[in-house]
Amino acid sequence: MFNRDEVKGKTEELKGRAKQVAGDMTGDERLRSEGEAQELGGRVQKGFGTARRKVGKAVKNVGDALKRP
Repeated sequence: MFNRDEVKGKTEELKGRAKQVAGDMTGDERLRSEGEAQELGGRVQKGFGTARRKVGKAVKNVGDALKRP
């Protein structure tokens, strides 16, 4: 199950990619650069969310292992 950061990050990635394409189609270098930055920010946020989810899962697994007799 994905967490909020992963979903928001992916959304920002896609919006950034769309801006890049729009910038390419219109020749607007500023829009393209803005899209690149937004895509990168989305990747970072998604990566943070993925790491957070994996750490949470590892902590849960350790806790479950400690509960077992």
